[in-house]
Formats: sequence, C-alpha cells, structure tokens
Amino acid sequence: DRTMPLARPTGQIPDAAWTSGFREMTEPWKGAVGCLGVAVFFAMTIGIISWQALEQSPEEWVLRGRAGGFCYAWEEDAELRLSLEPSPDPDTECYGVCWTPLRPDVVLKDCFSMANVSWYGGASTRAQRWPLNGADSPAQPFVSGDFGKNPDGYGPLLERYFLGSTGVTVTVPPDIPLLLSLESDRHFCLATPAGRAAVRGAASRALVPAPAPSASCRHRVQTPRLFPPRRSPIWRYHGPEGSAAKIKRGLRSLARRLKRHRLQEGVLALGEHSTAVLAAADPTAPEQSRRHGSPHAWDPSATDALQLAITLSPYASIASPLFLRSLRDGDVASPWLSLRPRFGGCSVPLLTTWKGQLCARLNVTSEAALSWYLARVRHLRQALGAAYVAVEGAEGNAFLEQALPPPAELAGDRYTEVLAAALATLGNAIVISAGARSSHLPLFIQMSPRRSDWSHAGLKGVIPSVLHYSLLGYNFFIPDAVGGSLAGDAPGDPELYVRWLQIVTFLPVMAFSTPPWLCCDAWVLNLTRQCIRRHRDFVVPVLIKYSEEWLRSGYPIFRPAWWLSPTDPTAFTVEDEFLIGDEVLVAPITEKGQTWRDIYLPGEGHRWMDTNTARVFDGGTVLRNYSASLAEVPVFVK
Repeated sequence: DRTMPLARPTGQIPDAAWTSGFREMTEPWKGAVGCLGVAVFFAMTIGIISWQALEQSPEEWVLRGRAGGFCYAWEEDAELRLSLEPSPDPDTECYGVCWTPLRPDVVLKDCFSMANVSWYGGASTRAQRWPLNGADSPAQPFVSGDFGKNPDGYGPLLERYFLGSTGVTVTVPPDIPLLLSLESDRHFCLATPAGRAAVRGAASRALVPAPAPSASCRHRVQTPRLFPPRRSPIWRYHGPEGSAAKIKRGLRSLARRLKRHRLQEGVLALGEHSTAVLAAADPTAPEQSRRHGSPHAWDPSATDALQLAITLSPYASIASPLFLRSLRDGDVASPWLSLRPRFGGCSVPLLTTWKGQLCARLNVTSEAALSWYLARVRHLRQALGAAYVAVEGAEGNAFLEQALPPPAELAGDRYTEVLAAALATLGNAIVISAGARSSHLPLFIQMSPRRSDWSHAGLKGVIPSVLHYSLLGYNFFIPDAVGGSLAGDAPGDPELYVRWLQIVTFLPVMAFSTPPWLCCDAWVLNLTRQCIRRHRDFVVPVLIKYSEEWLRSGYPIFRPAWWLSPTDPTAFTVEDEFLIGDEVLVAPITEKGQTWRDIYLPGEGHRWMDTNTARVFDGGTVLRNYSASLAEVPVFVK
C-alpha cells in the first residue's frame, strides 16, 4: 500500500465473495446500490469535516484513518498533520504537510502521479530528461553524487523542489532524510528510511494559471548576487604534464596555436593533476610556511594574453605530501573528515576514493580546516597567476557512500552547502562542481561530463540540463566541453561537434576540450570563430540583461517553452529548445543526420523573427519540417 495524502484513493478493493453476487445483479439494482454507496460516502465525509471544523483549529487539523479499500493506513502507523502556511503570493495557497511515524518500522512514502502532469526540478540525472517524467531511478538517498562513481545515482546538482505543470509545487526541508524514486511516466515517490523522524514538506497550488514558478512557495530562494558571464571561451589543457617545465612548454604551445588560428582570447584551464604538479614546484606553498619569491613559481606571462584557470579538490591522497605532513605533525584527524570512536580514543580519517585513489576529504565542519584550505587556494591562485579556480569533488556524502550514518552537521548535502559558502568568500571567479541550496552564491557551476554521442547522456541531454539548472536557480553554469568529454558512440564526429557548438554558443560559457583544428575541417574552425563572436556580441548582452531580472525577481534566465505558454500541454514536453529570457528562442538540431526539425513557437499573440532569414511567424504555432543546414541553428527573436 502507498500512503498518498491529498490524492484520490487509487487502491483496488479485494475481490471478496459478495462481488460475484454484485456482478449478477440487474442493472436497476446495481444503480440503486451505487447511489446508496455514494450517499453514505458523502454523509461520512461531511460528518468528518464538520467534526474537524467544529472541534479542531481550522489551521491545524489532524486526520486519521484506517487501512481498507482506499489504501490509507494511518491510525496504527502514522499521523498526518496539515496546516495552512503563509503565502508569498495572494494567488497561491500553501500547505504544510507533516507525517509522523507511530511505530519505528514505518516507512513514510508519498507518491505523486505523472499521469497527465509534467514534473520538473528535483535531481539531475546522467541521461537528463525534461520533464523528469521520462526518467527511471530506484529509491535512493536524495543526495548529490558523482556519475563517475555511480552512473545510476543522482547528479551533482539537486534541490528539494518539484514543480508540476498543474501549478503545484512540492518542497521538503533540508533536515529530513529523504529517498527519491522515479518510475517513468507513472509517478515519483518521496520516502524516508524506517524509524526516522517525521517527514515535513510544503505543497502549494496556484489559484490562477501562473506563467512561472514565481507564484509557488520557494522558501529556499535567497537574494542572488550578480556576476557576469564569460565573454571568452575556456580551452582545456590536455598536453604533457609530467613536470612543471613540460606543463609550461605545453601551455605556451597551446597559446601559440590558438593565436595562429585567431582564437587567442580566453582561458587556459588546467586539470587537477597539472595544478598539483605546478603547486609542488612552488616552494612558497603555505603548508611550508614560507613566503619568499621562487624561480619555480608559475609565470603568468607564459600564456601571453590568455588567462589561466587551475583546478583543486577537497581531497588529499593518502600518499600525498599534504596528507603525510599531517601524519608527521600528529594532527591527522583535524583537517579531514573523521570517524569518531564510540568509546573514546583518537579519531581516524574517513577514507574514500577520488579519481581511483584512496583519499581523505577536507573536514568542512572545522573552522580551522576551512581557513587553512581557503588560505591554500588564495596562495596557489596568486603564485600560479590564475584568474579562475575550479573546485571539483564538492558533491556527495562520504559517510552515506560507505553506509555510515553521517553526523548531524553533515546530513544530506550539508557538505556541498558549507563548502560552497566558504568558496564564495574568495570572489566571483570560483567554479564549483556541485550545488545544493547555494544558487544565491556568486559561483559558476560546472556541469557534469557528457558522453560524446547523440543520446540523452550526450548531446540530447544538454538542453534538458540547461533548463533543469536554470529552473533551480543555477543560471551561471559551465557546460561540458563541445563534443562531450566522455567516451561515447561518436568520438571525433564532426557533425556532433558542430551541433554541440551551436547549442553552447547560447550558454553563459563556451568550453572546449578538443580544439576545432584537431577534430574537423577548416570550415568548422571558421564556424567556431563566428560562434565565439556571436556569443560575445549578441548572447552575453542578453544574458546580462536577464541576469538583472533574475536579481530582482528570481526568474530563471534560461526558460522552457511553457514559460510563455503555461496552459498549452504541447509546451510541457518540449525538451529540445529553450528561451533566453522572453525574447530569444534557440531551437537547434539534436538528431544525427537531420537538416530539418519541428519548432514550437511559444506565446500566443507573440511574433517571432528568424534571425537567419528575417521571416516572421506567429507564436502559439508549430513550424513543421523547418530547414536547418549543418552550418545553421534556428534562432528567433521576439
């Protein structure tokens, strides 16, 4: 049986002996018995409601029932408490829903139907869908994760916020242990482990059709801070990294090639290993307590006009000098997450894996450890001349990964939340790999790596991910590199590279792992230059304009088709196009070999102009078999 509050009973009545007799009754008798049953049901319902209204406070009703044909089992198992909550909008009703188990073995579970309702928000998945109706996932902790460790788990960005196409939103407080399951096109379920405390949540319903989730009870939203998108692209370094000298030569070589191809603006991004090699060559590192200059420190002029980005993580290999130094100093536990002994004694570091190595993880609950880590980040950024710092490995709960109960201060995604807040103090040039209740912070969010293919784990999942991130408040993200960075079914496919490039042009940052001159013909290199210019001259000004609106209203910058067509069911499932604000519609090709597609133009009463042909079309219509050659991406302005 499923406990489903605020929903019609869906359980099956057992096929008892009297049902066979009922089937043999004549039609008039069946009708009479049916009418009598309906009358009794309504009489009981009205009686219960009248009793509640007269005997209980109208804003604090407790409903109790018993298992039967309606699949409700409350009295011996759980107590349901409903309360009317203050609403941020006069056109919205907000309710508090609290389930309390009455026995330690009770598993509390609420399921929300996907029949005729499209749902958005929640967790990111490896093969991202929009809406999430098409996703499948067994019940598992609602905690951010690394697809590299658990491809079937939830991804690095999630919020306890679910939005339905009917105007209903569901939120769950962060202190409630939560399991989420997704059953494609049937329902999604929220549950808690057996024996845990009460489940509390909020449900809101818009009384009038709303054009956006702004009318819902989004208690998590805080005042965002504004910072600009990147005007220049990111070029990831994949050259020699055996020594600091080899890395320097490799960076200079990449800078020269970019200049030769007239792509000399941007950021050269070093991975974590290359950063560690350069850091090891710097004898002024803070952990060695020295501050004098060094001939081995990184020279920023080595990259000419290009800026440098370095990559760090909150992990330290147990074989690294950093971890071994803490052993030598006799302070092995304090900088790292540790297991607390049950009967006294010394704490021992909680070891986990990161990029195939056994590692300890930074203890973000220790102010001393956080201060030390932030000082190290500041020093390396200055010593290496880096304009940007990327921090990987912010996602996940190291305790839950090993089936250990986490301490209260690190329950759920508290690790990600605390680390993000600390990194935000370093300025707005920080990139982090995960997000949870941190959309208000001035941080770039690095999207997960995607497969180099046409699937939803590859190209088809880019736009659903964009819409998912933006709906949850994370508008300043860095998409995966053009063409994908994980091995897939189409490595080195020029068509895939071009179609990917056309989407990334309209996102906050353009990122490249494989330069165009290595994968494709000369015309793709020329197209790359055009896309970079279009991003700088056309896209970035529009993003800045709607960034200011986001700052005022909390509206997402990247919007789905239903934003302008909130009552059109066709718009609810459009996952291969997106809006920038209310005035730019991007409808790229995401199918291999196609040079045409159907395009949904949202907003009845609006007019849309194709930027390629200057043709004008009415909103609220579908353009069938609309042409888009390999060198074109359909873009419309209102």
